[in-house]
This record gives sequence, structure tokens and C-alpha cells, in this order.
Amino acid sequence: MRPAEGAARLVCLLLLAAVAAGHAGVQPLARIAIHRARFALDASAAVRASPELLGTKGEDTAWVKVDLVTAHPSADDWVGVFSPSKFNASTCPGSHGSGPGPVICSAPIKYQFANYSSGYGKSGKGALQFQLINQRQDFSFALFTGGLSSPKLIAVSNAIAFANPKAPVYPRLAQGKSWNEMTVTWTSGYDSDEAYPFVEWGMKWSPPVRSAAGTVTFDRESVCGEPARSVGWRDPGFIHTAFLTDLWPNKEYYYKIGHMLPDGSVVWGKLSSFKAPPFPGQKSLQRVVIFGDMGKAERDGSNEYSNYQPGSLNTTDTLVKDLDNIDMVFHIGDITYANGYISQWDQFTQQVEEITSRVPYMVASGNHERDWPNSGSFFNGTDSGGECGVVAETMYYTPTENRANYWYSADYGMFRFCVADSEHDWREGTEQYEFIESCLATVDRKKQPWLVFIAHRVLGYSSGFFYGVDGSFAEPMSRQSLQKLWQKYRVDLAFYGHVHNYERTCPVYEEQCMSSEKSHYSGTMNGTIHVVVGGGGSHLSNFTAQVPPWSVYREMDYGFVKLTAFNYSSLLYEYKRSSDGQVYDSFTMHREYRDLLACVKDSCPPTSPAT
Repeated sequence: MRPAEGAARLVCLLLLAAVAAGHAGVQPLARIAIHRARFALDASAAVRASPELLGTKGEDTAWVKVDLVTAHPSADDWVGVFSPSKFNASTCPGSHGSGPGPVICSAPIKYQFANYSSGYGKSGKGALQFQLINQRQDFSFALFTGGLSSPKLIAVSNAIAFANPKAPVYPRLAQGKSWNEMTVTWTSGYDSDEAYPFVEWGMKWSPPVRSAAGTVTFDRESVCGEPARSVGWRDPGFIHTAFLTDLWPNKEYYYKIGHMLPDGSVVWGKLSSFKAPPFPGQKSLQRVVIFGDMGKAERDGSNEYSNYQPGSLNTTDTLVKDLDNIDMVFHIGDITYANGYISQWDQFTQQVEEITSRVPYMVASGNHERDWPNSGSFFNGTDSGGECGVVAETMYYTPTENRANYWYSADYGMFRFCVADSEHDWREGTEQYEFIESCLATVDRKKQPWLVFIAHRVLGYSSGFFYGVDGSFAEPMSRQSLQKLWQKYRVDLAFYGHVHNYERTCPVYEEQCMSSEKSHYSGTMNGTIHVVVGGGGSHLSNFTAQVPPWSVYREMDYGFVKLTAFNYSSLLYEYKRSSDGQVYDSFTMHREYRDLLACVKDSCPPTSPAT
């Protein structure tokens, strides 16, 4: 290639990347130029929120009516929800409310345009409905004019609050480091020296026991950059995790999270239940859901002016409807898309609570959780908004050996899951590569025949537009390091997110289809089926115009994959759309143990020397 051609290609790639980035959406709170906000209080404007006391019966969500009036209505007026309710410059780090600097230094937790209320533009009067969740602080509502780019504060409401803002909320289950251990993580406003955190749990007819919980948090200095350290900062409260051990396989357990106060009284969370995991190799019906890139959305319509995660609620609600038929969930990166606006983690944990309180919710690290320059991530992007993994690893438990390294294995009955961290180096010779090989090599395929590899970024195959333009159809250097491991250890399925669509390949090795079958695979598997399942809810991604020969099915829509293992030899794979929960792509796999012993390319069992 001549230098001029190389330069032209580079310009083309940069332009295409810019186009792709332009369609990538913007965190809705990032659209507010809060650092430019000015006080312009107007005596003719007023905001009133009701009711003033929320959650009087222990609820952790509540609907609030906000009445607006102004003599000078405008089409770009908007209402922001601030928490804590006092949000002037006195809340700025190192500030006492005077001197140069912004008059407001924290973004709202959500917002709506005032003209959501019909007639507001003509009369200057209106009413909006907001759904609030318990987030440990009180709330106020502020009316701004000047749009999002030049906001002027003209009125502030009365303060409202939950009856117990510190209450324990949003339990999230995860499997522990052993198959018979379940962890319960939740959020509260109680530090451990203020109240004793624990989980009360047991089987239905057995006396309950109490397991103490550890408590962690993080501060502004723990995260890496803006907006997480500046306008996106919000106190995360306290995160508690308890370990429920020595579980009986497949038994149902009931549990409640609680905090014992110094006077001996207990503040309880909701009663919930879960089914303990099967032991490794146990034959039973086992159903696992996998998806990535879901994010969050607001049921009251707030924040969604950039169409950032339009499918998020559909995916959440469809999973909830089928929860009795789901045993485990893997959310494989790009969890909340908070991007440094830390209040959004509370919003997300509340959104998925019906799922996470019932089944183990296993997460993986994505670029929007981890990436930040010079923070140790493999990619030096800014997608985490300065969170650099700190928030994700605090809010969700994963059975990692080192919290900062998001790689781990999980045994669930007949499944072995090897979860990689694509935001750390995975190449040969690294610590993570050694983990991946050990995870794949140590499984007993007689008892756990279904071997699954998971990562956020595509380390296998994707004909997404960006990867197609690059020509690699995956992250650079990914297959070169890992494909021999997938082949050597006969990995059945590999799942990725990052690209916001759905695609399934044939059983493939070294870019060649190893089978022409599409709907039923039996006998010896000569390659690994790679799946992109990044349509959990965020804005969708285009495909290349040309379909590569290894691509069997692809769809630009929101959805998730469900795996059902019936026994050691039969597996059902289903891709379901979030919109209706119906199956749009599926196949079955039937394989005996002897098929794993057959010799295939670059994977032959060792032979005994002749005697």
C-alpha cells in the first residue's frame, strides 16, 4: 500500500469511527451543562412536589406529582430531580458556597421537559409525574429555563423524602466461589458501626439462621476521573455482602436482609427466596440466560431524550415474566451505562431487583464499567466516565480472586462457565490467559459436558459494522491468542456483547465453518459456536453489508439467549426477542462423551506410548 493510500484509509476509518460514535448515544445526564447553570430565581415561578413523605408502608419506590407555574413558559424549560435536596455550590468539593466556580456542581438524578405536561407552553402551568426510588437522601425539584446547554434556575420545590431513607434495598444474588454458596449483596444508608448488617435465611420449615455481612463503600477519591469525581458524583451509601454457605442442591431458601440497631430493633428488607444451585455434574433441568449491554431506563419517561437504552425495560420485563423458568443470569458487561453518573447505579439495581433477588445475577466487566486512561485497563478509552471499575466491583459481587480483575469461573450443574475480562490483557503469557486455560482444562467433561466461554468485547467473531470496516471481525489479536484454547478444550459456545445486535456463527475454527448444519448439531464438534448477544437494551448496531460465510443468523434487534441443559447429552439453545419473548433463532445439540474424545484438527487426546 502506498503512503497516500494508507493515509486515505486511515482518514476513512477515522470518519467511520466518528459516525459510529455519533450513533452510539450520549448518557442523558451528560447532555446537561450543569457547570454553566446560573441562578435566576423568578418570583412568578413556583414548583410544588407531593406527597412530602414517601414509603410510609416500607415501599422503596413512589410516584410523585410535581406542579409547575411560571409567567414566562418556554419550549426548552425542564425540571431536574436533585438529591440531596440542597444542591447549591456548598455541595462542591472544597467549597463553602462562595467564590468563583459553578453555582451547582452536581447533576440531577433525572429530568423531564416541562412541556411533557400538555398546555404548559401556553398557560405556564403544568404537572409532571416522577417515579422516585429510595436513594438514602431527600429530593427536590428544580425548574430551569434556557434548555440543557445554558440552564437558568428559576424555581425550586419543597423537599420530600422516604420515611426511612437508610433502609436496606435492592438485594442482588450471585453464586459464590463454590457451587453451594450464594451471596446476597444490597445497599443501605447504614454504616457498620451504626447498625449490624445480616441476612436471616433458611429452608421453609427449618429454624432460620443469621449470617453477618461485610460492608464496603467508596469515596470521590477512589474513582479515576470526571464526571465520576465531579458533576456525576453522588454518595453511593454502603454496600453489604453476606455469604450463605453449605446449601443443599436445588432446595428453596427464604431470606431477608436486615440491620440491627443499637437498641436491638431490626430494620428489615423484603422477604424473598432462591433455589440453591445444583452440584457440579448433577442431572437436572438447568436454564441459563445470557445477554450484554442492557443499561437502564426510566418508567416515568425521564432522561430518554437521546434514546440511549430504548430496549432496557423490555428485556427486564420479559425476563421477569419468565423468571420461574430461569435459574441463572449472566449480564456480560456494559451493565448500567452510568458513565460516571453514580446515581444511575441505584436506578439500575432497583430496575432489575425482581430478577436479582430471585436468581444469581452474574456480571462481567465491559468498557463502560472499566475503561479509563492510565488506570490499568487494556484499552485507554474514557467509556467508564471515570469509574474505572471501582463502582461495578463494589456494587456487584463476583467470585473473582482479585476484585480488580473481573475474570472467574462458575460451575452450575452440567455447565462450566469461564468468564474473561476483555478490559484486561488476555493474550498468551498473561495472568488472564493462564486463568482461561486453567478454567477450560480443569472441567470434568463427563460430569460437566457444556463448556461456555464469556467475554464482553468480541474475542471471536462479529460482522458488526465497525469490526467489518476494521477487517478483523473481532478485537485485534483476540483469536490469535485464544482460538487454540477454544479448540483444544472443545469449547461449545462463546458469548460476547459490546456490539449491540445478535449474531450466531457456525461451529468455526480459524475462520472456517467446521459443519454445514444450522439447526441440530450431533456427534463430534469440530469448532466453537460464537455468539454476539449485545442487544440487551442499548442503542442498536449495524452489520456489514456482506455476510461472512461463518455467519449463520444475525438480527438487529433487542434480545437474549437462553440455554437449557436437559442431561449430559442434550442442550437447547434459544434466542428470544425482548419485545415479545418469542424464539427467533434456535438449535439443539446432542453429543455423547465419546464424541469429546474423538480426534479433530488441533485437538487430539494424548496417546499412550507403545510398549
